[in-house]
Amino acid sequence: MDTGLKRELEAKVFAGERLSREDGIALYACDDLAWLGGLAHHVRTKKNGDVVHFNVNRHLNMTNVCTASCAYCSFQRKPGEKDAYTMRIEDAVRLAKAMESEQLTELHIVNGLHPTLPWRYYPRSIRALKEALPPTVAVKAFTATEIHWFERISGLSAEEVLDELIDAGLESLTGGGAEIFDWEIRQHIVDHATHWEDWSRIHRLAHSKGLKTPCTMLYGHIEEPKHRVDHVMRLRELQDETGGFHVFIPLRYQHDFHDSRDGKIRNKLMARTTMATGAEALKTFAVSRLMFDNVPHVKVFWVMHGLQTAELALNHGADDIDGSVVEYKITHDADEFGTPDKMTRESLLDLIRNAGFRPVERNTRYEIIREFEGPDLARRETPQPMRV
Repeated sequence: MDTGLKRELEAKVFAGERLSREDGIALYACDDLAWLGGLAHHVRTKKNGDVVHFNVNRHLNMTNVCTASCAYCSFQRKPGEKDAYTMRIEDAVRLAKAMESEQLTELHIVNGLHPTLPWRYYPRSIRALKEALPPTVAVKAFTATEIHWFERISGLSAEEVLDELIDAGLESLTGGGAEIFDWEIRQHIVDHATHWEDWSRIHRLAHSKGLKTPCTMLYGHIEEPKHRVDHVMRLRELQDETGGFHVFIPLRYQHDFHDSRDGKIRNKLMARTTMATGAEALKTFAVSRLMFDNVPHVKVFWVMHGLQTAELALNHGADDIDGSVVEYKITHDADEFGTPDKMTRESLLDLIRNAGFRPVERNTRYEIIREFEGPDLARRETPQPMRV
């Protein structure tokens, strides 16, 4: 990137002007990661100061049986396959209650599109989980793809589906099912019927009912930077309309190195692409933060990025880190570098302080639960956030 364009983009960012599609593509073409990170850090600091938010949650996948066979997904199983499972509601409750002693504040539920489970299984599950857990535990459940599936199997509209789930105790949708919205890419990676039109329709409905939801992007597979920019632009326009997204979460596509127990390779993209490098991940966080002027938070999901990249992302635009997780079946060890399945509250506090920030525990609605002390600035080896 030439010096003149750099100065022009810097001026826009420091003036708080909205960046264009062309600006986003130009930022992705820039190889100066320190400069990009500094710009993004300026924006995240303006929005969120020296804080990194985190929550204590549990991911729960009640079934991996799925009608779809998306090209990137190693999670799905067909009925009767080895490792296919569907939990009874009481088993889901037992697993959810296992973290009560750690002051869990969120239960995060995503499932496969099960071909024979009745619609009533889902609101009954939410109701049973809400009744079993303390009232401080929010249930964040189901992607827009799942809500679209529930429309099909129930004969209800998405509005009626959401009303029943909210009545049962649902407090937020999850952000999944987004992948990459541009059809040029989407047609090669997605094997279900929920695309931008229905994904946006369902989140728009959820926002109209007072739910705040996350939005996501699966990056680092066969898409190009222009597709990432297009994806963010669509979400940004929807946010202009509804104001219902509280966080954007870039999710790094990953090869599943451990998916060979039954001899099947379900991740069909592995032969066509490689995973995004750490540098590409940091660039994606930085550009996303710079483009998303109307979403307050950018989250790094450490399970998909590894702990080292997650820590660095906090200096490249991210101000939120998810979460304690316990068990995450959708993807496994993203990088084969020993990324753990679980991070305790203390582990998260250490990671945030090691990056030079002050930890703040939040709930699903981004209400502050507890503020913690930041790193000890008197220690010479204490890391400092990037200067802006």
